[in-house]
Amino acid sequence: MSEEASGHLAEQFTTLEKQAHASRLGMWVFICTEILLFGGLFVSYAYYRAMFPEEFREASRHLKTWIGTLNTFVLLTSSFTVAMSLHFARTTRGRGAAGLLALSIGLALLFLAFKGYEYSQDFAEGLFPGRLVREPALRNPGGGIFLGLYYMMTGLHAIHVTIGIGVLAVMGVLASRGAFSAHYDTPLELGAMYWHLVDAIWIFLWPLLYLL
Repeated sequence: MSEEASGHLAEQFTTLEKQAHASRLGMWVFICTEILLFGGLFVSYAYYRAMFPEEFREASRHLKTWIGTLNTFVLLTSSFTVAMSLHFARTTRGRGAAGLLALSIGLALLFLAFKGYEYSQDFAEGLFPGRLVREPALRNPGGGIFLGLYYMMTGLHAIHVTIGIGVLAVMGVLASRGAFSAHYDTPLELGAMYWHLVDAIWIFLWPLLYLL
């Protein structure tokens, strides 16, 4: 084992391969818990959509489809730049990887900016969750439930995006310092897995909420 590789090896592991395998397993367990979390919301959405199909369709028409679609492309692009940063790190181009991670963070902030603007427009139009809704066409149980699920799912997703920005920022600093190489890139790989999870969740939210 090289001196560089041994410097990243924790004392409870005998090889970097075993350490990386354990780390990936832990990340997959975490991803499964996230799937259970959002899965419960998706099941609730499906249940209430079956109960109030017309009300859900009417409520969906009041959302800003162009913002949801634009944010989809923003997140897809950020997933590409994160994947490319991992490639750069594995080919010992730390500064290039850091630059791509910085670009990914910029795209994530753009996503949140669009989402914040969308929320402000929703509030201005009286699209509040539950019984707080002021839009006359949506003052019914189905419309209120749809908006409640909309804010819950997109708000929870926005929290995950914010956490992802922190993860990518830490990975960017490490990459700029040359911490990753072809022999060791596990932290960046796990960070990329988390970011792809965030992207994948939005891929489900986009059609359920905006394309209904």
